[in-house]
Amino acid sequence: MPATTSTPSATPGDRTAAQAYLRLLAAVRAVLDDPSRAPLAVPLLAAPIAEADEALDAAGLAGNEREFLDLVALQAVGGRAPRPADRP
Repeated sequence: MPATTSTPSATPGDRTAAQAYLRLLAAVRAVLDDPSRAPLAVPLLAAPIAEADEALDAAGLAGNEREFLDLVALQAVGGRAPRPADRP
């Protein structure tokens, strides 16, 4: 996982939640990449799902998907804001 960079609007809890979500995405990709592992998905993903849920709740981001996904996007690009051409 790349080192994270602080962003002015992101608190440490926000960044923790975004990082937990990115770890969850990586785990989902790893488990579901091999169709033979699909039956193991639930037990293998239970811990990363719980970690992401707890981090979202702790950061007060549960239910605020737009703000949260903006933070995830910043973490995914190493804390750099996307270029205007990359924004929706």
